[in-house]
Amino acid sequence: MDRKVVGMLCSYPNMNLGDWQWNQTPEAFGCWGQIRMEANAPKPDFLLLYQFDFYKQESSQLDRWQIFRGVPQERIIYMRREPPFEKHKEQIIREYQQAQNYCGYVSGPDDFAPVPDYMPAIWYLSNSFRDLNEAPPPLKIRSCSWITSGIARTANHRRRLDFLRKLEEEEVNFALYGRNLPEWCHSRGKVGNKWNVMAPYYYNLAIENYAENEWYVSEKLWDALLAWCLPIYYGGTAADKLLPAGSFLRLPSLDEQGIAYIKEVTANPQLWHERRAQIAEARQIILHKLNLLNWLSDFVENFG
Repeated sequence: MDRKVVGMLCSYPNMNLGDWQWNQTPEAFGCWGQIRMEANAPKPDFLLLYQFDFYKQESSQLDRWQIFRGVPQERIIYMRREPPFEKHKEQIIREYQQAQNYCGYVSGPDDFAPVPDYMPAIWYLSNSFRDLNEAPPPLKIRSCSWITSGIARTANHRRRLDFLRKLEEEEVNFALYGRNLPEWCHSRGKVGNKWNVMAPYYYNLAIENYAENEWYVSEKLWDALLAWCLPIYYGGTAADKLLPAGSFLRLPSLDEQGIAYIKEVTANPQLWHERRAQIAEARQIILHKLNLLNWLSDFVENFG
């Protein structure tokens, strides 16, 4: 098969790796369907700008023969993946406008994107695709975990940290992991592979930084389900449209009602056993349908 090479540029540190997303396919060298994913390919057929921040670039650097490797505009794909916080709306709109000067397809998880759409799924488990796709569910021996961070840049971040404080004050039974967390919380520290601190737990708290529209859903949900957890999810309505009913639980709020709900659910693993089939179905949708590489393959196949 004559697969098309897809390159990638990203503004996140340490993301422009030669084997970026190769663990999201069972084939070698990032192959999936019509494409081969090679982030640093010098002359790719298509180029993905994945959360590429135009505002951080000097205008003189945006010479497409240098930065964009000579890829024609119609074959450059721009995908925004950060939450569309209201206070950043004007900046985000300017980013979209700049992207349209260089890209043929410009999308983001918000209504003011040129093409509003869900973010194709990427996940942050180090397991191979074949392992995630074929291995049986891991042994579950503990109740609930939460992986989060101490980021407090926005009101939404601070509300999440306030909820964390309330959970600890109420002595809710969950294990906390993450980076840069406040000294007052009982964190078990950073982790190298999320699978290690998700797979042994029946439930996982998956709390988005943003829950105010119908487009935004992130790896917090994909990671939990791929680790065979039943997510207790706080986020927007996108998840309801993408995943089968019953594959995750809805956390009603980040307050006393939400705390009571978590206590009730995590007191017994019964719900996990009841929803195991729905979790299995959701995992297959994430791995095969929502997968970013599948999205890119479809885009290339349908390219006019």
